Amino acid sequence: MKLRSLLAIGSSAFLLAACQGEDASDPAEDPATEEETGTDSGEEAGEETEAVDFSIAMVTDEGGVDDRSFNQSAWEGMQEWGQNNGLEEGDGYAYYQSDDSADFVPNLNQALTDGYDIIYGIGYLLLDSVNQVADQNPDQHFGIVDDISDRDNVVSLTFADHQAAFLAGVAAAETTETGKVGFIGGIAGPVIDRFETGFTAGVAHADDSVEVDVQYAESFGDAGIGQQIAAGMFSNGADVIYHAAGAVGNGVFTEARNRMESDPDNQLWVIGVDRDQEEEGEYDGGNLTLTSTLKRVGTAIQESANQAMEEGFPGGETIAYGLEEGGVDLVEGNLSEEAWTAVQEARQAVIDGEVEVPEFSYSQE
Repeated sequence: MKLRSLLAIGSSAFLLAACQGEDASDPAEDPATEEETGTDSGEEAGEETEAVDFSIAMVTDEGGVDDRSFNQSAWEGMQEWGQNNGLEEGDGYAYYQSDDSADFVPNLNQALTDGYDIIYGIGYLLLDSVNQVADQNPDQHFGIVDDISDRDNVVSLTFADHQAAFLAGVAAAETTETGKVGFIGGIAGPVIDRFETGFTAGVAHADDSVEVDVQYAESFGDAGIGQQIAAGMFSNGADVIYHAAGAVGNGVFTEARNRMESDPDNQLWVIGVDRDQEEEGEYDGGNLTLTSTLKRVGTAIQESANQAMEEGFPGGETIAYGLEEGGVDLVEGNLSEEAWTAVQEARQAVIDGEVEVPEFSYSQE
């Protein structure tokens, strides 16, 4: 299997535009707007882009396309790609929403029937389903995000999540006033373990006296579980929580907002994941999103789709994105000047190879 890393891409290339999200069969609420993201489709007013003869689709994991995190990041990137190529949603690009794992194969097959050139499975939970449908359709091109397929008609897009999570750990340790922070994971597995491992390593790197409470929701879609776990962590003294749990994280933000509105003097923070989740931290007294780790899934989809159009489909390849490539990162958000300086120093140390962030393999536990 071939492994290829993309060259670093300027941060402006990663600003994602978004308009109304829609299932191939059922309408869904708009997960983001151009006004919210501060971007446009890349065309001047009045200009029209000639449509390309190419189309892509994505199948979400169980979190749904409007999870305000992982799936939404992928969909926003796909929307931007479609708009920049003069395509219409439902024809040139589309998403198929999965409510649970039983929807994966039917959605992949529906996208195949609808004639999309590349069909992406968003998340490692779809690997077996993508492989199954890819085996049955060797002439169809597929993509898998967050895992590696050995099929020749599948491109694998992976991310060094542990590197971004390491920076989140540094930010948390530099910010906590109680000396206690929390990590809430979605479903335990290789990908979320990378987040956990990177985060705990970052906390220790900045201040090894800080305690880290680690818990898993065993879900990517149950916001209620996220709120319940967050309530326990906050009650036990944690004042910063990092979640890597998709829509479960919405409950973490809800609990933090409720507590801050009832007791504004007791400062609590949440660290977002996969996209800038600052808007999720807004409450009557301010904003409690400390920072967010970025995972530019939408950009990875755009890059691989463009390569397929211009050079040929990179089937059988694994395209890896880390801090050095600009595929993962951390935003400044509401970090103090001291904390942001520590994060920048840690980022450079990782890129320069001075700090090697551990990557835990769940399968080898």
